Amino acid sequence: MLPLMVESRIRHFKWEVNYLPWSPDCSTESLLIAINGHFPGPTIRARAGDAIVVELHNKLPTEGVFESPWADGTASISQCAINPEETFIYRFKVDKAGTYFYHGHHGMQRSAGLYGSLIVEVAEGKQEPFHYNAELSLLLSDWWHQSIYQQMVDLHSKPFRWIGEPQSLLIEGKGRHNCSLKAYEEDKNKDPDLVPTTLCPKNNKSECAPHVLQVEPNKTYRLRIASVTSLASLNFAFGNHKLVLVEADGSYIQPVTVESLDIYSGETYSLLLHTNQDPSTNYWASASIISRHPKTPPGLAILNYRPNPSSLLPRSAPPTPPKWNDTARAIAFARKIVADPLRNTNPPASAIHRIVLLNTQNKINGYTKWAINNVSLVLPATPYLGSIRYGLHSAFDFHTNPPEDFPENYDIFRPPQNPNATTGNAVYKLKLGSTVDVILQNANLLTEGTSEVHPWHLHGHDFWVLGFGDGRFNWQRDAARFNLKDPPRKNTVALFPYGWTAIRFVADNPGVWAFHCHIEPHLHMGMGVVIAEGVDRVRNVPRDVLGCGMTRRLIGPHGP
Repeated sequence: MLPLMVESRIRHFKWEVNYLPWSPDCSTESLLIAINGHFPGPTIRARAGDAIVVELHNKLPTEGVFESPWADGTASISQCAINPEETFIYRFKVDKAGTYFYHGHHGMQRSAGLYGSLIVEVAEGKQEPFHYNAELSLLLSDWWHQSIYQQMVDLHSKPFRWIGEPQSLLIEGKGRHNCSLKAYEEDKNKDPDLVPTTLCPKNNKSECAPHVLQVEPNKTYRLRIASVTSLASLNFAFGNHKLVLVEADGSYIQPVTVESLDIYSGETYSLLLHTNQDPSTNYWASASIISRHPKTPPGLAILNYRPNPSSLLPRSAPPTPPKWNDTARAIAFARKIVADPLRNTNPPASAIHRIVLLNTQNKINGYTKWAINNVSLVLPATPYLGSIRYGLHSAFDFHTNPPEDFPENYDIFRPPQNPNATTGNAVYKLKLGSTVDVILQNANLLTEGTSEVHPWHLHGHDFWVLGFGDGRFNWQRDAARFNLKDPPRKNTVALFPYGWTAIRFVADNPGVWAFHCHIEPHLHMGMGVVIAEGVDRVRNVPRDVLGCGMTRRLIGPHGP
């Protein structure tokens, strides 16, 4: 994000964050976190170059809120919490058109519903490189009936208690649990004139109705889609329709036609949907779990061809998802995403800094944790940005250099011989302006024969995805095959089981940034690292973000 410019058009939002009793999947009512009484939260829409001002008042009585675009909003990294009954004003400039979203980054607030869409249109006078008649947007998420507070306790319990699979998948905040298409059809058969408002006839509440995407025949629609799931990797499809992908994580890609879309937590896409099918019926939109054994029913929405009523049940069944554990297919899909060379810059030809990050599951004092190079991240009480900027080096392990590789004899295909890891909060210190290669390396979990997908997200930067591979990464063999011709620019990328993913970025954004698995419980259990670059260049740190830990004493009558 760039500093505010005087000539920017200012878009002002006033938000109140509070608990809301809700049943997104027609089942048990529970508390979610809403903004201005809405779930999902309000959409922020602006043009590239606009300034956005969000005045947020925290009405949560028991917890703080993190979501500051000024300093990225990650807990204990860039700022302090917004305490109950406090107000914080975020000011930032959106400098790049694309499809994004915002979400809470404190504890597991994203799992509780604190998220919404952030859509940045091209600057005034500019045009997109593709044509469409109208625009739609979707947020995909997963939902548990158990509260996030119980989940956090379970994740830190001994013996370990896993949160389990989600009870439902939500499309634009709506899902289904313990109900079926068969029951919907039976209701219609009993009374052909009946217009059910939900896929769950036994709970016929309007808020449980499936989300409806209204379209007209023979048009082209741009669908902006984002995954804010806490755990699930998804495959999204429309019945009988193909998709043309044109944007990924805010960067243009070479248009590619696909039957369905693999989308991992933290990713965003724009796709073109041509409504060229039989206009006398409606069609299913479906989100199904991949990369984990699916124990959750697909999330369903209705693609409503007008003037058909939205209650008209599609004639065909929902799309059949790909096999959940077909890793070769998933990698092949990921390789289809390449940059539009006319609208993207190529990466630097080489990097001066190399880091290899081994993802493992470990034990620390009997607790199950995730670790990177055998270190499980535990964030300090004082946010890094303030402690580094003002020389409070005792606030965290400043003088330790975190490991930048792992032992050559480590067998990624077996559980670790020594499962014990350590905790740490050291920072990868990068030279401002340097080009950095990061190799994400996956491995076996504590259980024999298991390895999981991890979508990794880098704050504060886009990166180039240079390649994917099976097995252990080898610099001499695999670096020679990096895609330097048209690698996509993204901010989130999947790391596949027993494989590696290579990325390259330029450390050109002064600050302290999180780089972590975007699966909520994995980050909560330590799967992340922190990078710092050019912190001495950061000026005018707001007093509001310093009022905790050791930086609290810096706040005087005239600021730090």
